[in-house]
Amino acid sequence: MSQGEGGLRPDANGPFGDRERRDRERRDRGDCPWPGGTLRDRPSPFGRGPLRDGPLRRWWSGADGGSAPRLPWRAALVVAFVQVVGSTEAQGHQTERVHLNAPGYVLLLLGPALLPFRLRRPTAVVYATAAVTLGYLAAGYPYGPFFLSFAVAFGSAVYAGRRRHAWAAAVGLYGGHLLLSHWLYRWLPPSGDAGAGWVSESAFAAWLLAFGAAVELGRVRREQFARNRRERAEAERRRADEERLRIARELHDVVAHSLSVISVQAGVGLALIDERPEQARTALTTIRATSKEALGEVRQVLGSLRSPGSAPKAPAPGLDRVPELARQAAAAGLDVRVTTEGGPRRLAPGADLAAFRIVQEALTNIVRHSGARSARVHVGYRAGALRLSVDDDGPATGDGDSGGGNGLIGMRERAAALGGTVEAGPRGDGGFRVVATLPLPDADAPTAETPAAETPAAETPAAETSAGEGER
Repeated sequence: MSQGEGGLRPDANGPFGDRERRDRERRDRGDCPWPGGTLRDRPSPFGRGPLRDGPLRRWWSGADGGSAPRLPWRAALVVAFVQVVGSTEAQGHQTERVHLNAPGYVLLLLGPALLPFRLRRPTAVVYATAAVTLGYLAAGYPYGPFFLSFAVAFGSAVYAGRRRHAWAAAVGLYGGHLLLSHWLYRWLPPSGDAGAGWVSESAFAAWLLAFGAAVELGRVRREQFARNRRERAEAERRRADEERLRIARELHDVVAHSLSVISVQAGVGLALIDERPEQARTALTTIRATSKEALGEVRQVLGSLRSPGSAPKAPAPGLDRVPELARQAAAAGLDVRVTTEGGPRRLAPGADLAAFRIVQEALTNIVRHSGARSARVHVGYRAGALRLSVDDDGPATGDGDSGGGNGLIGMRERAAALGGTVEAGPRGDGGFRVVATLPLPDADAPTAETPAAETPAAETPAAETSAGEGER
């Protein structure tokens, strides 16, 4: 044994280290009946509730405070007390049986003496207690709670996954009892014993079956509880991973877009600060406004971490803010035209946010990775789907890879989460195109079908909006 965190633990090379390694091998093969795969990971026989890890549980298992569980000797003491006191009391009503003497009390105490090892050697203990119980019967001592040691060992073996050995020991005990009661009783004490009747044998068999069924039911419920606990833990991990990815996408989209605009405006300000201070002032104003907006969105994303489930203080951005994206892009030197096809529809918050982020990331990639000075954003409301396309005329610059990175991965993840797709790639004329298709539920369809026509967005001084510009 070695001293580690939390108390004494089995040494890897000690007598119980082999058992730990075997348990882990069973866990890796998938045939371990409890989660974790080690001795200390075995589900508590107390099940759920305060007894599971409470003071009574620690007292019963022999553990003190935060130390690792030791041999459960206290449970053995309880069993020994019940067997000795119960059998001594029972012999007063069974004068025809052999009176309890020193060997009889030794047999009554031998079974409980084996119980402290039932968690580490369940197979050996269940067979040994069955043999001790048969020895007590063969000696002709009074009937009483002498079988309690075997009952505890049987339950421990079943819970430990040694079901076949536990039932084999039970069948062996019943078969030995039949042999003693119907054949060997002639040569065994007490003298003049007439043997047991079949009614009592049937009652004993019924008791064994009922007890075994109760233990098996407890095992099934325990395994179901452990399986449900693993499934809940896996679901929690999946939800945590999904939330982590969502926050990463949000932060990437907000920070990448804002920093791209800030970087361009900072370069403009540095170039014009001496010759054209008024234009440099305009660039600094844009930097301030962009950084303020980005900080607000970052606070909103981080606020969801501090207060999970709370309503956001500001509504999530949607397609109604695409003209604002156009103005920000224009401040970075990119002229953006926004066109709309079909009747605008009220989208679900998740779909509206995903569409906005896809357009935002596509424009950010143009600013960062393209030498184009103009771009086109087309929003198409079609039957059961929303189609977004963002085009630029190129060419791509050498600042980064325009065909990959976290931006495109995030766009595809957003679309895939809604059952949609994102296609991105270079066009034949040297430009680049991003096309996203998001499914729309029927409930989001307009009440009256509108013909496919381009609807101009609100005009702004920074970005021209046309109704005649179609998608390529």
